Amino acid sequence: MGYNSYSGYNTYREIGVKTASQGSLVVMLYQGAVSHLEDAIALVDDNNKINPRDMESFGKHIRKVTDIITELETSLDLDRGGEIAQNLLSLYIFFNKRLLSDALSHDKKDLKEIHKMLSDLTESWVQAANSTANAQVGIPTDRPAISITG
Repeated sequence: MGYNSYSGYNTYREIGVKTASQGSLVVMLYQGAVSHLEDAIALVDDNNKINPRDMESFGKHIRKVTDIITELETSLDLDRGGEIAQNLLSLYIFFNKRLLSDALSHDKKDLKEIHKMLSDLTESWVQAANSTANAQVGIPTDRPAISITG
């Protein structure tokens, strides 16, 4: 793929992000986290080892997942979100703690477990974003956004 094609793709994605609904933005963040976690898991062998040349890439993917989860965490409206927001906050804290630990241990089983939970949450958000409840999602828009791409 040539530079111009890649540049056009990035522009298309940026426009998609800028015009997406709040629910769709949350879905995009989850999808980005799942994708980066899949890439990190692919670098770990069945003995929880990573080829030394892939160590930097593994770290970048894990860092991207934790950045996205932190963005989701700080986007929660704990006052209006009630019990659901509190539960999501607990999950996000859990995910980041586990990812920090797994970044050191390279525990593929743990990474797959987090991947499963994030994938399940993604599906729930897809359904919510496609429902009429999407209009009620309150995510602050006055904060800088993070990139979900590499």
